[in-house]
Amino acid sequence: MNIALILAGGTGTRIGSDIPKQYILVNHKMIITHCLQVFGTHPQIDAVQIVANPQWHEEISGQMPKCVAEKFRGFSKPGTNRQLSIYHGLQDMMRYAKETDTVIIHDAARPLVSAAMLSACVDSCKEHDGVMPVLPMKDTVYLGDGGKIVSLLEREKIYAGQAPEAFLLGKYYEANKALMPERIAQINGSTEPAVLAGMDIAMIPGDEENFKITTQTDLERFRRMLNDTWAGDENESICVRGDRAVNV
Repeated sequence: MNIALILAGGTGTRIGSDIPKQYILVNHKMIITHCLQVFGTHPQIDAVQIVANPQWHEEISGQMPKCVAEKFRGFSKPGTNRQLSIYHGLQDMMRYAKETDTVIIHDAARPLVSAAMLSACVDSCKEHDGVMPVLPMKDTVYLGDGGKIVSLLEREKIYAGQAPEAFLLGKYYEANKALMPERIAQINGSTEPAVLAGMDIAMIPGDEENFKITTQTDLERFRRMLNDTWAGDENESICVRGDRAVNV
């Protein structure tokens, strides 16, 4: 079984809104709803678990596409940081899933994830313990110490990680459990616990359009992309970009 863990517990203060970014309406639907659509329609995603504060459960359920509702397994409570939220989700999954199942971790604020990316993540976990999409660095990267450069880094070996990240559930759960209760608060990326535990993590090409909505500029970019190419009737519109199909 392949289980999507959608993270929607963040506050999103950098975007300057009075509500978290994943709940902002774009074309009459919350950003998380746009995100969920891809997971609901994907044939390799069997279940969906969502991390969200209780105050948003009703809104999420009210906009949840039917294809997602059929796979929805429940809400998990957010933690004090992103990785603890993931751990709470993993704990809930372990009540109904097998250790050999795959968890696909994704941010609700990345609504333009493609079906092809989900397939690539799921397929990579058939041969590895986990997988992370990455983008190569475009700029020269330096190692700094305070106000001066300490050393040069090899740009061709430096990558920026993206979500979704996928892992074998049992191994990844144990990797996170080993960091409890204090070390997990120091984790910044989903793949860090897997690397610390010595798991075999593959890298696959990332997608420039699979950006995380963090600022107002990101939000406007998403709005433009939704309205760039679309087709539909007067009752429902479908935004089409490559293999992305998003109800708007």
